[in-house]
Amino acid sequence: MTEVQRLRDQLRAFAEERDWDQFHSPKNLAMALAGEAGELLENFQWLTEEQSRHPAPEVLAAAGEEIADVLLYLIRLADKLGIDPVAAADRKMLANAAKYPVDKARGTAKKYTEL
Repeated sequence: MTEVQRLRDQLRAFAEERDWDQFHSPKNLAMALAGEAGELLENFQWLTEEQSRHPAPEVLAAAGEEIADVLLYLIRLADKLGIDPVAAADRKMLANAAKYPVDKARGTAKKYTEL
């Protein structure tokens, strides 16, 4: 069992114990995920580039909490949709490698349509 599968199973049990499955529609989970991503973003709002690269310990701790929330909602959403998030990420990495070949994309932040 992978770590993602372990977390998925823990989330299933957690929701079942609390009778929350009734609330965990893909729509609701996607909205919760977006909210948590916004909370993660708040940790970096108003920081300079340099500060964001080396956050203060309290910012790092808060960001870690929000990253956990994002990950958990993402795993729960993927489970509800029957999507293997690791396999989906692997496919996306292959697609990104094709869209952003090293010889054209190295050192630039341009979108693939501009390369």
